[in-house]
Amino acid sequence: MKNRSTLLLSYCLLAFAVVSCSDNPTPKPKGYFRIALPKKEQQLYDGYPCPFVFSIPTYSKILPYKDSVAQPCWKYLRFPQFDCDLFLSYKEINGDLPKLLEESRTLVYKHTLKAESIEESSFVRPGKSFGILYDIGGSAASPIQFFVTDSTEHFLRGALYFNVAPQPDSLAPVIKFLREDIVTLMESVEWKKP
Repeated sequence: MKNRSTLLLSYCLLAFAVVSCSDNPTPKPKGYFRIALPKKEQQLYDGYPCPFVFSIPTYSKILPYKDSVAQPCWKYLRFPQFDCDLFLSYKEINGDLPKLLEESRTLVYKHTLKAESIEESSFVRPGKSFGILYDIGGSAASPIQFFVTDSTEHFLRGALYFNVAPQPDSLAPVIKFLREDIVTLMESVEWKKP
């Protein structure tokens, strides 16, 4: 009986070895979904009753900011296809331009713990507005921030946030794509009397 059990076990192990020795499995590299980027088209957004007008992409939508600290002219520019939001906050300057500039800079540089780099790009529209665009590299929560102001009455600040954990490599094409839209927004801002 013992020999028969041993023989049966030997045949089973041999059969298992023959069946399992087919092609060697190879691990597949980690990949990301392909991101289809929409065609660039802009539309004018009139912030009435807020004192600004600017261009936004047709694949985005403006939503009011709802929070306990929200102010009337705070908005979200939502990009549903990319699951991200550009938070926009507007303030009247009321003689506090240095304070607003420092607050904006402080909010950007809070990302230094996770950021690999922070690059500043300034722009000026003579007689209309000036601003700074911040490109924040690495695993920071907000890869792009900016402000635009006429330096006397109006101050608009923006910060891009994705609703996923920061993954700079996989988000890079979307960040680059949305950066162009943010630059267009900054360059198209027109101020109105409230």
